[in-house]
Amino acid sequence: MWDAMTRKIEKALEVLIFASRWILAPFYLGLAVSLLVLLIKFMAELFHIATHAFSATESEVILGVLALVDLTLTGSLLIIVIFSGYENFVSKIDHTGHRDWPEWMGTIDFSGLKLKLLSSIVAISAIQLLKQFMSIQNISEREIFWLVVIHVVFVVSSVLLALSDRISGHGSSGHGTSGLGGVHAPAASTDSQAGKTGGH
Repeated sequence: MWDAMTRKIEKALEVLIFASRWILAPFYLGLAVSLLVLLIKFMAELFHIATHAFSATESEVILGVLALVDLTLTGSLLIIVIFSGYENFVSKIDHTGHRDWPEWMGTIDFSGLKLKLLSSIVAISAIQLLKQFMSIQNISEREIFWLVVIHVVFVVSSVLLALSDRISGHGSSGHGTSGLGGVHAPAASTDSQAGKTGGH
């Protein structure tokens, strides 16, 4: 009797702990709302560039465009976090009725998500560094030095993470970070089996 009661309590705790993953859902919903904030900032920056296109210098226009690229990369990073994080930690999304569903969604595991996050952060850091270089006359050497150091740290971190994943076997497995390995491998296996069947 005591064992049966223990199993019931254990089962109830497991169900409760498993259901707690839904607490993350509002986090991802909040990130989706933050995309609207980025869109507002993007449109404001675009309007500013368009209204000052004739009076602004070439460097100012380039800086404005780089700011738009920076916001776009940040929005793309949010999309990766929202979809991959939700599918990895909360629940699978039924995308059978969505013909435009990107192939990478649903194939990125936690290791691949980390790599994509770091690569996006490196790209955003590179854009920020390029923006500072475009107005280098207004920035001290100390600020430039630390910006370069931070960017190099991001690059080295992403390389080390990729190497560690490859060494641990994630990068060479059939369900790699891009998901392409998991797509082509079964096809090749099917073809080889078909060849054997045809041979018999």
